Amino acid sequence: MNREIPRVRLPEPISAADFDYVRSLVREKTAVALDETKVYLVNARLLPIARNAGIRSVVDLIRHLRSHPLGELHTQAVEAIVTTETSFFRDFIPFEALRQEVIPEIMEGRTGSDRSLTIWSAGCSSGQEPYSIAMMLRESFPELSTWRTRLFASDVSKGMLERSKSGTYSQTEVNRGLPARMMVKYFRQQGSTWRINREIRDMVSFIHHNLARDILSLPPVDILAMRNVLIYFDVETKRMVLDRIRRHLKPGGFLMLGTAETTLNLDERFQRVRVGRAVFYRAMTAEAR
Repeated sequence: MNREIPRVRLPEPISAADFDYVRSLVREKTAVALDETKVYLVNARLLPIARNAGIRSVVDLIRHLRSHPLGELHTQAVEAIVTTETSFFRDFIPFEALRQEVIPEIMEGRTGSDRSLTIWSAGCSSGQEPYSIAMMLRESFPELSTWRTRLFASDVSKGMLERSKSGTYSQTEVNRGLPARMMVKYFRQQGSTWRINREIRDMVSFIHHNLARDILSLPPVDILAMRNVLIYFDVETKRMVLDRIRRHLKPGGFLMLGTAETTLNLDERFQRVRVGRAVFYRAMTAEAR
């Protein structure tokens, strides 16, 4: 007996007009610039949103978004598209530079009553970066327990911030970059997930913030981690974001960027410095400019 093999139903292609609508929506809300190569990403990220909303396809979802006033589905769609992948102790080398050289240098320079350390993780996504920094501080710098240590983390996605605050991660996520001894020491298993201990969660203050749109009130920052964020902006937005975040850094403060990012030809008020095997950018003092 011949059986007809079911045909695989491919996603309905997004038209150029639909993609331009999504691209404009994302740009308006986050300043993230999507180029024509991101059509596949838009399809992949919006399909779960469509399914959860009971909408048949991504094309129908975009049609719905275009024909209704801005609402929760628009927020979900934008956040799904701009959410970036991250992991604990991502790339490792910058964290070693922080532990071995950057933080000791900052601490040695603090005298008298100025015993404070302020760190900001901008574009923190699901929270692995600020929690990695928090665990490193707890492991390597016990003397900071008597300091005023502040660790801020921000992201444009409210959904990611809620997830970050919960400190809950899948087995796959804790297996990526997290040393086994830290998993045992700082996490507790809850069914099929792992939750970071309250002592680490309480070290991080999470803030909803759009780097390209919002003014943020923070104390002067010693270290600003903003890795793999600039790559999503056009040149003018990069310059504007660098200008804004530089104003948050203390003179001589350290900026961490992704390996494919730089301040060169964007903002001359940063100095590129090599720290161990890592590259940082320091906010120049007025005298050094």
